[in-house]
Amino acid sequence: MRRRRTDPQPTEAVGVLLASDGRAGFSPAALDAAAALAHDRPVAVLTIARIHGTSLGLPNPGLLPTRRELDERRGWVADAQRRLRQAGVQADGQVAATRRHAKLIARVARVRGAEVVVIDETGATGLRRMLEGDVGTAVRRRLRRTAIEVRIVPHDAPGRSDRRGPRNGIGGRPEPPPDAMAPSATYEA
Repeated sequence: MRRRRTDPQPTEAVGVLLASDGRAGFSPAALDAAAALAHDRPVAVLTIARIHGTSLGLPNPGLLPTRRELDERRGWVADAQRRLRQAGVQADGQVAATRRHAKLIARVARVRGAEVVVIDETGATGLRRMLEGDVGTAVRRRLRRTAIEVRIVPHDAPGRSDRRGPRNGIGGRPEPPPDAMAPSATYEA
């Protein structure tokens, strides 16, 4: 008997698929966008519990999502459903475990007949973003030959410069005041 890797998948058609790659919960902007695009059609809420890989080509239980991770993602889905229902939108939810999150999100969008996929932009930047990729862009690429529109909600990170230190100067050092950089007119040779 095979182990089920996803919750039972709802099959009824939806207008919007609100998706997350499982790195963070749904942003208020993504919830607002999904509610605005629903147009009296239900919204499907999907988040991913990431399977991290294989060990020597064989499934390894240590690489599967933990019960705590699954519970955390179920909480994200339940919270999104509650907030969408408060906005007057019918919503159902699902947590799925997979290695290929963009492929699964695209497949669910096609199976459910979604017109629009709403997904938060990946918050990672720099090297981390290059290595892990951007899920919204990958989903858009997988759905480019379909009529399904992918809306990537921009990630705004207030206070971001506070975490990384000052952005001016070289190496995070503040620039000297403008007076210290001005040439002195009193040089004598």
